[in-house]
Amino acid sequence: MNPISRRQYAMWQASWIWGPGEASPRNEWRCFRKHFRVPDEASAGETLLKLTADSRYVLYVNGTPVGRGPVRAFPSNLPYDEYDVGHLLKPGADNTIAVLVLHYGVATFQYLRGRGGLLLQLERTEGAASRVLLGTDETWTTAVHGAFDATSQRISCQLAFTERYDSRGWDESWKLPGFDDAAWDRATVIGSPGMSPWTTLSPRPIPYLTEEPVYPARVEELNAVKPAAWSAAFDIRTIMAPESVNHANPVTIVGLLAAVVTMAEDGVLTIGSVDNGRMPLRVSLDGQWLAAEDYYGEAPQQFVQARLAAGEHLLLLDLNRVTHGHAYHLGLDGDVPFALRAPVVTGVDGLGDGEGRVPFAAIGAFATGEHIDHQPATIVDREPAAYAAAKRIASESGLADCREWVRPIDPRLYHTTDVYTQTAWRTVDRPQPVPAGLQRAVLASADPGVVPLHPGLDTEVLIDFGRELTGYVAFELDAGEGTIVDFYGFEYMRDGWRQYTYELDNTLRYTCREGRQTYASLVRRGLRYLAVTVRGASRPVKLYEVKLLQSNFPVANAGTFQSSDAMLNEIWRISRDTTRLCMEDTFVDCPAFEQTFWVGDARNASLINYYAFGSSEIVERILRLVPESAFQTPLYGDQVPSGWSSVIPNWTFFWVTACLEHYHYTGNETFARDLWPHVRFTLEHYLAKLDERGLLNISGWNLLDWANFEQPGEGVVSPQNMFLVKALRDAAALAAAAGDAAEGGRFEAAADRLRGAINARLWDASRRAYLDCIRADGSPSKTTSMQTQVVASLCGIPDGERAAIVKDYIVEPPASFVQIGSPFMSFFYHEALAKLGLQDVMARDIRTQYGAMVDNGATTVWEVYPTSGITHNDKMLTRSHCHAWSAGPVFFLGSEILGVRGVTPGWTKVRVAPKPSGLAWARGSVPLPGSGRIDVSWRLDETAKRMSLRVAAPSAVELDLAGPDGYELDVERIALG
Repeated sequence: MNPISRRQYAMWQASWIWGPGEASPRNEWRCFRKHFRVPDEASAGETLLKLTADSRYVLYVNGTPVGRGPVRAFPSNLPYDEYDVGHLLKPGADNTIAVLVLHYGVATFQYLRGRGGLLLQLERTEGAASRVLLGTDETWTTAVHGAFDATSQRISCQLAFTERYDSRGWDESWKLPGFDDAAWDRATVIGSPGMSPWTTLSPRPIPYLTEEPVYPARVEELNAVKPAAWSAAFDIRTIMAPESVNHANPVTIVGLLAAVVTMAEDGVLTIGSVDNGRMPLRVSLDGQWLAAEDYYGEAPQQFVQARLAAGEHLLLLDLNRVTHGHAYHLGLDGDVPFALRAPVVTGVDGLGDGEGRVPFAAIGAFATGEHIDHQPATIVDREPAAYAAAKRIASESGLADCREWVRPIDPRLYHTTDVYTQTAWRTVDRPQPVPAGLQRAVLASADPGVVPLHPGLDTEVLIDFGRELTGYVAFELDAGEGTIVDFYGFEYMRDGWRQYTYELDNTLRYTCREGRQTYASLVRRGLRYLAVTVRGASRPVKLYEVKLLQSNFPVANAGTFQSSDAMLNEIWRISRDTTRLCMEDTFVDCPAFEQTFWVGDARNASLINYYAFGSSEIVERILRLVPESAFQTPLYGDQVPSGWSSVIPNWTFFWVTACLEHYHYTGNETFARDLWPHVRFTLEHYLAKLDERGLLNISGWNLLDWANFEQPGEGVVSPQNMFLVKALRDAAALAAAAGDAAEGGRFEAAADRLRGAINARLWDASRRAYLDCIRADGSPSKTTSMQTQVVASLCGIPDGERAAIVKDYIVEPPASFVQIGSPFMSFFYHEALAKLGLQDVMARDIRTQYGAMVDNGATTVWEVYPTSGITHNDKMLTRSHCHAWSAGPVFFLGSEILGVRGVTPGWTKVRVAPKPSGLAWARGSVPLPGSGRIDVSWRLDETAKRMSLRVAAPSAVELDLAGPDGYELDVERIALG
């Protein structure tokens, strides 16, 4: 697919349409069709189809998949896509346009809740003229897709829903001409282009993403397994706080779940949560809350057992926590048969054991509260009297005492036979040797791998793709009707131990029709390993292929790096691959857990991208998105577009810096002029939050690093005061580029004043270091951290003796200081080292920290270091194994070891000044903005103290070449063009 044209588009003549029912239904997959004839006439022009939808669409023309979209955006500025579809249409014959629209119905970290809608227009252009052939209107037909289970739960609080697909429930020929849609509904016209919430429609700002099939490396394991007897997933947040679907902010809930467990005979009941969604498992049976020491399991999994007599028992689950929207996964197993039902309470309808009823009741919420970090705190009473009384209830009849709080659970907020729990909690797990023939399942071969059956058990085939990937799972198989095939993707395993994706329901359930069939998931996933579990098969399943449709922003590997150090070469490669995997329609933090555009992360990712791929389009796209969050806060959101209104001040400061760096890379003065007013706007609001001491004193998520140094949500946090100094200076430089030097001078002066206040108030003479913070009560931080000293140096805060002291800390970090906890913080550390001319220390640190990842089998770089202290257990070396904010070595090995840095805006002049840092030789390429690249190759002759330097670059680029101190330079210069 090619990038869209930037020509002027004809006015929209189509209407927004939707189906009957709710305006914003939860997790609705809705099909739209239009049957039409194309005139049998020759045309030298293009036939262009443009469309957009809320929330996401997949487009088919005569059954051929054409594209998916739209890109994430704020609804008030919704992009539309355009495709040339003339080659797919049949002149003089029947044609069908079919669109599958997934409407979320809940806010996520990518999406602000709007309403369901589809807008599509087909045009034929001839020269400057265009003619509308058709548009969405009331003549279109629509139906809810019958194969998708709307009760599927959230993938994570950041994302929308998992897939549960029953291929018996739908005729996939709905995409084709000739399909009989007489029983479908007529679409409803809901408004014209410009209607709320989509008040502005704009052309797609970036190229279309790639989709390339990638096959696995091998079948890793074969296991005969059996899951826990009963499992389910609950949308606790929506059950307890229904209005929370309108936002993605954290919510405190105080409530309970209740069920009646009937034991067929005396026995042991095991209750467990393999992923509690940050809601710790707390269990009461017949009025007795089990003690903390009764729970067991590898954190965060929790299990508890109780011996129960035959008969009925009241089960209560305590829900008292701040929740972001993760699903609550629950399982039960017993050594004797048992049954579950919702308790019956006089005066409360919809409870009990009726058809379609959820076997639990909700009690509460007794209290709820929405939390927005940059607004006054919401205080929630976590122990109200009614809640405390309900917790003491010991029997089903006792629930009558709190009947006003008891209510049935909406079946749409619950599903049973939970794939995540069934995969992670096995009551039987028998490893089997992998038959050689089963490896055919992972090959591009006409022969299938046959999945063996194990009587009374399920069969799990664990597939290793050999590396981290992101995109859409696809497969082809032959199976008996009703066979269930579950898919679960995860990132890491070692010596048989799996790191389950806690707080990420990375699953797909596919129920087979009879015979041979294919499926391609419509939900993006990140993974390396894919557990494929066959359940309830009446005959062996023939698995013809499993693959992943790898999907990323379209970039080539224009940047390269190779050196005399094999470890650095591998670190560079996995860092580059990480960045590519985290390039979607924006940069995202990770392809698995969140897929969220975090503003601060993306500043570093932008620099890495320049050196790996040279893309300016994606960077301009993400930088222009940020100011659109101003309606949520003038301080700008830390992730956009998002239903979570959150502020990390440092992230906004990094955005300011990224705007200047993008101008410097591209030389685009129009960009500088466009973005400067937004930079000025938000920094003025930050300056308004300086206190009487002249320091930034702000309520927010005052984050810099995942490490245990003090960065409180209230008070003066030193690193962000220091980064504000840098942001003010970068804003002044951007103002000059935008032709507003006078305003730039005002920000320079503000930076000088803030720097003075930092040195006056935040240096601790007794510690001979900068404080991490001054708390809201005026007391200084107890911790002293490397984070603060690194940022002070990078932002030019100290001078004189203090600068020398801080430099010593940076070269040899004191053991008593809090150490750097993430590769994200290492980026600033490496920046500071490069600024100080300490590239050898930088290279040594990269080898040590990132080398540990390589030694542990990493194919991409991790979110945190194992020493960060934020993982669930000792076996978890990190949470996310693919994190864009960690890929800094690409930038530093290119800018320092190869020594390539732009000197002028647009890189019309480039300095090449290699820093060997212990290497004997290095070579590589750095992309230039717009077109071309610089190829650098150097080698040292230590005996003669000479460097041989070869540089190939476009003749239009002015080069400034320099060798390392103490070496003579021999230069070979190749001019291109």
